Amino acid sequence: MPRQSRTVDILLVEDNRADVDLIIESFADAGTSCTMHSVNDGEKALQFLYRQGDYADAVRPDLVLLDLNLPRLDGREVLQQVKTDAELKTIPVIVLTSSEAERDVLASYRLHANCYIVKPVGLEQFYQVARAIERFWFDSVVLPPGIPGGLAPSDRDPLARISHR
Repeated sequence: MPRQSRTVDILLVEDNRADVDLIIESFADAGTSCTMHSVNDGEKALQFLYRQGDYADAVRPDLVLLDLNLPRLDGREVLQQVKTDAELKTIPVIVLTSSEAERDVLASYRLHANCYIVKPVGLEQFYQVARAIERFWFDSVVLPPGIPGGLAPSDRDPLARISHR
């Protein structure tokens, strides 16, 4: 099985601070070797991904966890922008949202989301989701190498660190 030989950078796009804390705690408790970067709206997500403004020095994330219902720019619009941009479309996007609506699931997949997860309720369920994401995306999948739109190697400490703006 492939195992990422470096710390994985995750961009978490979530406007609910309680959910941010729960997701971060779940990934830390699951022992995930990642650096979690967090933004709280769709415009900041695109600024981070395009390395603009406050995010000029941002890393290119290996994975995006994207809520759909966001202020300023909706998650669906962020997903559409990412998946139609030649430089960004290789970044896997996991929709992690509270919506179970069939129209949201279909719209997300039509916009080329890599998967759709309904936010679980409670720490134990979030922990299970974090472990499942780690097992699949970090242990089983070969993530894109350092190519345009791909990933650059990381020499960071393998302990999870968090940045939130």
